[in-house]
Amino acid sequence: MADTDAAELPAEDAKLVTLARAARGRIGATEGAAVRDETGRTYTGATVGLGSLSMTAVQMAVAQAHVSGARGLEAVVVVRGVPVVADADLAAVRDLGGAGVPVIVVASDGRVLATVPS
Repeated sequence: MADTDAAELPAEDAKLVTLARAARGRIGATEGAAVRDETGRTYTGATVGLGSLSMTAVQMAVAQAHVSGARGLEAVVVVRGVPVVADADLAAVRDLGGAGVPVIVVASDGRVLATVPS
């Protein structure tokens, strides 16, 4: 599914792309992410780089889902410049969602760069 446009994704995943791009843009973060839980609720996150706290956008979105009571994940979108998903991000997704949850990597212009199973 690499090198396609986010508009070609199923509607639920395209919504995650919109949310992830907005989370990134809101604070000018390096990355933005959005996740959908097992009930269809969505959560967003952006890269955190404070002196005492660092989190990737995916970790932040997964944490938001967890503290809101999510028991699983259906899909994850991360907006970043390269088609790679960090091991720490995959681990966070597996911790809440289990193995096999798709992580869709999207460029800031909306091109789908990769889809990686957790």
